[in-house]
Amino acid sequence: MDSREYPPPCLSWIIWGLGAALYLSGFYQRVAPAVMTDHLMADFSIGAASLGNLSAFYFYSYVAMQIPTGILADSWGPKKLLTAGAFTAGIGTLLFAAAPAIIFANAGRLLIGGAVGVAWVALLKLTMNWFPPRQYALTTGLALFCGVIGAVSAGVPLRIMVDHFGWRPVMLASAVLSLVVAIAILLIVRDDPSKKGYTGFLPSVGVKSHTAASLLAGLLKVFRYKNTWLLSLAPAGVAGPVLAFSGLWGVPFLSTHYNLSPAGSAAVTSVLLIAWAFGGPVLGAMSDRIGRRKPLYAAGSLAACAGWGMILFVPQWPVWVLIALASIVGFASGTVIIGFAFVKESVPPSLTGTVSGVCNMGAMIGPMVLQPAMGWVLDKNWSGIMEKGIKIYGLDAYQSAFGLMIAGSILAAVLVLFTTETYCRQKVND
Repeated sequence: MDSREYPPPCLSWIIWGLGAALYLSGFYQRVAPAVMTDHLMADFSIGAASLGNLSAFYFYSYVAMQIPTGILADSWGPKKLLTAGAFTAGIGTLLFAAAPAIIFANAGRLLIGGAVGVAWVALLKLTMNWFPPRQYALTTGLALFCGVIGAVSAGVPLRIMVDHFGWRPVMLASAVLSLVVAIAILLIVRDDPSKKGYTGFLPSVGVKSHTAASLLAGLLKVFRYKNTWLLSLAPAGVAGPVLAFSGLWGVPFLSTHYNLSPAGSAAVTSVLLIAWAFGGPVLGAMSDRIGRRKPLYAAGSLAACAGWGMILFVPQWPVWVLIALASIVGFASGTVIIGFAFVKESVPPSLTGTVSGVCNMGAMIGPMVLQPAMGWVLDKNWSGIMEKGIKIYGLDAYQSAFGLMIAGSILAAVLVLFTTETYCRQKVND
């Protein structure tokens, strides 16, 4: 029997916090284009479709990295992934900040998305190694909270800095911060408490030798479980609308149709994200407490769908009502965090990293599809109005585009209803 003690909580939180720093950076990069839409459209001379594609380049590589990241988290360990991710994110942000044309900006966003795409799954792996199982849903909820702090910093604060300094210098400073995080992770983070002389919370399995065939077999194995499919597609309809609205189209919609300033519009989308941040840990802890995953996940999905319908299709709410609705939708959408605990419990422990990557890939498919698709719909319904070289879209154009968000929300609720409850217990065999 191992006589060593478990790691002190302060050390666990420091290790976790450095992983969360990259995840925070990823959220910041994810929604940053929302408050720079006018600058980007003017600087690169692009319309809604091209802008949606520029923002979505982040998600193209982010999604592509999820399955490899899940596999590598199980074989290489989270430290290598987090270090390489933070360094590459810094390089991608440098390229984006210096881009002389849209093709280079797209390339920068592509590098950023793939780099920060390792953060969530690697952080989940650190959580399993450094914290007791009973804290899993809570710590993943707090991770989402940290991510949303990053997204909120890309709202009003970023808009103020962009107006004062310009978007390129601000992105350059962001690149430097990513490189600092990379160095800190390299020096401090360890994959498992045993590397620091403590007992880990998961059994030590040693260093594994993985062949391409065995990695592929592990990937195919997670798809043998029904919940993998359902819980990997459902988050696209919950997280997708939140990130499509707050990450790109919410600010121009609110600025045009509620006559809010760009900073005021960013404040409303920040309220949505803050409520999302609180909803994650609260609903995650509630799920742990009642010992059920499915009811809260389904209820949250339905509540978010109803709230989106009220925000998008009932015109000219008073601003205080709009803020209240954004808070409700954001909090209800925090139910997506339950899905990660849910899907992790639906497969054997040896596949938790892989299935977490698959689930996170599903969550990011939502904004990856919605952002450019909504831009395409906006351009198709554009009436020809321009202001200062920027296309202005009418309410009917936005409502046509936002219909895609409602459809995704409905699909998410339906998928959750077909899942098999785990009762908060980890599956231990095939």
